[in-house]
Amino acid sequence: MRLGGPVFEKCPDSGAWAAAVKRLGYRAAYCPLPTEAPDAMVKSYADAAKAADLVIAEVGAWSNPIDPDPAKAKAANEKNRQCLALADRIGARCCVNVAGSRNPKSWAGPDADNFSKATFDLIVETVRGIIDAVKPTRSFYTLECMEWTPPCTADGYLDLLKAIDRQAFAVHFDPVNMIWSPMRYYQTGEIIREFVAKLGPHIRSVHAKDIHLTDQLTVHLGEVVPGKGNLDYPTLLRELAKLDPDTPVMLEHLANEADYKQAAEHIRGVAKEVGVTL
Repeated sequence: MRLGGPVFEKCPDSGAWAAAVKRLGYRAAYCPLPTEAPDAMVKSYADAAKAADLVIAEVGAWSNPIDPDPAKAKAANEKNRQCLALADRIGARCCVNVAGSRNPKSWAGPDADNFSKATFDLIVETVRGIIDAVKPTRSFYTLECMEWTPPCTADGYLDLLKAIDRQAFAVHFDPVNMIWSPMRYYQTGEIIREFVAKLGPHIRSVHAKDIHLTDQLTVHLGEVVPGKGNLDYPTLLRELAKLDPDTPVMLEHLANEADYKQAAEHIRGVAKEVGVTL
């Protein structure tokens, strides 16, 4: 697998960007370009990544394509199509978004309707529409699991794969987002093994973070720097090592560059302990 994360340097061109990624010790990177980037620029970054042996992991399409406001949903769907098209142009392994939410105030928040049959069907219709509009030939559209919207389990993801029924629909794996109860908090190894066993061949990118349960009432689960929580990183890295060796493992959601350095060092240390290559 390939460890990656954000680049904090300001990079004037594709060569400088690739060099900055390498200086961080990463072998994978987030897509550095906006959707409106011209083809020549996209090609320059794709070529620079290839020359530096870097994998462009994902293009983030963060928005709510199932927003209950039709105008907002339409705009989000257009953004997702543009992001998937960019992922295909630059050769990113995937375009990733959450499924969205029926919450009118929070684009990815909880809502009573999120787990209804109608919302499942809407997610299926929406993802099909995005893929069918773009018709990607080398990248994939993926959904990140969320705590309060489908998919939130391995079986839920399998249900969506079957229902969406598109070759260009694949899997994004964020194990922390699947830890939504105290019981699951103490079962992270089992949850990781189940997800990889059921969905491994479809996984295009992975998010690496950590989770900590406090005794704050009623239940509080918070993201923390990798190594400061309870995610079973030895199991995660062993399981991911069974997959495509180009699978990116991407650090995210940390406060600053120092936290990213600490997180990368922890994950590299675990990888060395379990004998896998990043």
